[in-house]
Amino acid sequence: MSVKIHALVLGATGLVGKALINQLLVDERYETITCLLRKPLSRQLFNNHTHKLQPIVIDFNRLQEYQGYFGAQHIYVCLGTTIKQAGSRAAFRLVDFEYIHIAAQLARAQRALSFVWISSVGANANSRNFYLRVKGELENAIMAMPGLTHASAVRPSLLLGERKEQRFAETLAARVATFLAPIFKGKLAKYRPVHAAEVAAQMIRLQKF
Repeated sequence: MSVKIHALVLGATGLVGKALINQLLVDERYETITCLLRKPLSRQLFNNHTHKLQPIVIDFNRLQEYQGYFGAQHIYVCLGTTIKQAGSRAAFRLVDFEYIHIAAQLARAQRALSFVWISSVGANANSRNFYLRVKGELENAIMAMPGLTHASAVRPSLLLGERKEQRFAETLAARVATFLAPIFKGKLAKYRPVHAAEVAAQMIRLQKF
């Protein structure tokens, strides 16, 4: 009899997070899926007929206090924002570096089987671009963390999917990138726009079963 997996998801209401939850709910390998959230989850967001989904509202500024939840075998982190949404570079770094780095530390402390998070294509700690530099610094910090034996980052390009908030620039970029996708071949293939569901599926494949 196969062992059932317990998953923990941070960032369940984002574009990739929603796609990930929907895939985990129908994946028979998973027994429970705990989601750490900023605010109560709308019942209409997911079809939780199997009752596998366990939403927990927390204060992310006190993430260390929720260490016990990181005892799940698989940790998925889909947290992410933009500088515009966050309001400042410091607020952006809090979400896209600090929260995820703390999550990795808690996963290590609780001996999680594996840890997967979302980075970005072009992530580079030496980049002049602030966004890519933060993503690269986080990759370096997590991958160099002793005791976290199975950690993986996915590096999507422009994400496709239905967002609850409209971002004109991203919508326009997605249309242009989709039109130009056929020319992204070879070394340029990694810059092709990718659907959130594909990123979610890749995150599941990277976990250790």
